[in-house]
Amino acid sequence: MKNVVTILVTLVTVCLAACTEAPPAGPSGAELLTPFKSEMQQALKAGMAEGPVKAIDACRLRAPEIAKALSVDGVKMGRTSHKLRNAANDGPDWARAILDEYLASDAEPEPVTRSLGNGRAGHVEPIFVQPLCVVCHGEALAPDLAAAIAEAYPDDEATGFRPGDLRGVFWVEYPETQ
Repeated sequence: MKNVVTILVTLVTVCLAACTEAPPAGPSGAELLTPFKSEMQQALKAGMAEGPVKAIDACRLRAPEIAKALSVDGVKMGRTSHKLRNAANDGPDWARAILDEYLASDAEPEPVTRSLGNGRAGHVEPIFVQPLCVVCHGEALAPDLAAAIAEAYPDDEATGFRPGDLRGVFWVEYPETQ
């Protein structure tokens, strides 16, 4: 009888533990951003293969398409900057606040994940200017490229960068438990 009670207590304990465990967490913000960053990089490389003027469309057209395609099941993502080329990329307030923190600090920006309340989380990763980025975002642009940017983005502020500068952030907002 003592063995039966011990077995029953063990079974009840195991069942209770299994029933009270937290559900498995969904993908992290970093995992959600990975395909966005990868597809953006591929789009930019493909655009640059046709020349910088053609690469403008990679940012102007492909980036929003990629972000929209990956923004499903309560997930929203995009990119923003303190020096916008396209006003439509002015990210959510919580992401802009983290970008402002990066800009105000002397520390190297690191990815940040925050609870946003209402069961939502936000994740931000810095975007640093790479040497190729200065072709379109640098201090001196080729005349034909500058003219094409001015035509597509009359209020462009996204120039004057050097390699290593903080260009902006990738951001993703998602349910805290998916």
